[in-house]
Amino acid sequence: MNANTTESSASSSGKTSAAAKKAAELVSLYNPKRWKEKGLWWTAGLFLVTYLVVVVILGIFWSQSPSGFDVREVAMKYADQPNEIVTGSYTAATGLEIADILLNKPGGYLSNDMTPPGVYLDNTPNWEFGALTVLRDLADSLRHQLSRAQSQSQEDPDLAIAEPQFNYESESWILPSTESEYRKGVKALERYFHRLSESGQGSAEFYARADNLAAFLERIEMRLGSLANRLSQAAGKQQYVTSLADNAGSPESTPTPDEEVVKTPWLKIDDIFFEARGYAWGVLHVFEAIQIDFEKVLQDKNATISLKQIGRELEETQNMLWTPWIMNGTGFGPMANHSLVMASYLSRANAGVIDLRRLLREG
Repeated sequence: MNANTTESSASSSGKTSAAAKKAAELVSLYNPKRWKEKGLWWTAGLFLVTYLVVVVILGIFWSQSPSGFDVREVAMKYADQPNEIVTGSYTAATGLEIADILLNKPGGYLSNDMTPPGVYLDNTPNWEFGALTVLRDLADSLRHQLSRAQSQSQEDPDLAIAEPQFNYESESWILPSTESEYRKGVKALERYFHRLSESGQGSAEFYARADNLAAFLERIEMRLGSLANRLSQAAGKQQYVTSLADNAGSPESTPTPDEEVVKTPWLKIDDIFFEARGYAWGVLHVFEAIQIDFEKVLQDKNATISLKQIGRELEETQNMLWTPWIMNGTGFGPMANHSLVMASYLSRANAGVIDLRRLLREG
């Protein structure tokens, strides 16, 4: 009995000794002196520096705005054969390409990134939101106007899927992710694109009428006007409140002052600038597609030149930035104000859209 007890005690002592030895090894592993002796500090420092350099380089590379594309080439890319290109194909293909660039450009879709370098980038996510807004407007117009002959016509089943998918939350990173939802919208829009060239039951429609185009332009007009106003607030100004102009007797939920001072917060100036730049990029390509799909309507209304001039103004918004940051000088001060320059181009484009819409309805 004593022998067994002695043997059990020795076994327990041996296990305790082994555990103590392992604990000592772990403590010595995290001992700075041992790191220094074995060069682990140098290795860890080299790894950290390399990681930071890679992250910074990727951040710079991913921050480059995507270049333009040819809408004719894009339509041919999505078509299975040349005779599949019909009226509406260029507009639908442009929507597909905008979505493809958002999801598959260098770095992919960054608005919902939770890791470096995407998590600290803000210019590209704001550019993405501007381009995404164009895609959402286009999908909504396709679903409710461009693919329907009358207000009581049945909506296209694929567009009924695509439009809400593109309106999914833009910053969701998990369960489900934004990318997975947008890809469902891309597949639905691509099915609509292919069905445009089919005939008989199950085919898709695209009605290139003046009233449909005017309805879409009204949405673009409001977006451009809003962005131009937000951009102009970068320098700060005192303005009259015109929300109830010509409607003096109209009630409002809360009283508003006659005048107010508006100024964009310093940290939001570049956000609004790149959102406007992304929206202008998307609208520019949509207008190029519209010029082809609505060619006969534009010619009948003598509005082709008007649309081309709008495109010219939007092209100027894509000029190269020669400074690494968005400058916010005063209106007539010694430094440039990039927001005011962008607002000028968008305001001119907005005025052109207003005139074009008037031509389509009255010309």
